[in-house]
Amino acid sequence: MAKKFRKKEDNKPMFFSSFNYKLIGIAIALIFFGFAAMLWENEVDGFISLFISPIVIMAGYILVIFAILMHDRPDEEETSSTA
Repeated sequence: MAKKFRKKEDNKPMFFSSFNYKLIGIAIALIFFGFAAMLWENEVDGFISLFISPIVIMAGYILVIFAILMHDRPDEEETSSTA
């Protein structure tokens, strides 16, 4: 059987925080609902297909980019010690 060769002392923090994952989840839901709204209306000249859905989809893509680029860094004041 294959053994997992993972060190138990490997306590690297995750690259993304839970807030980033929540934003990515919301963004994926926005993209899904934008495409679903286009499908549900099923009209080429419909108001939702032409105006609402593209805005919702673009908001989802922008939110994904924002969630990936946003990085929670600790404040310099908290980590540095004053002696």
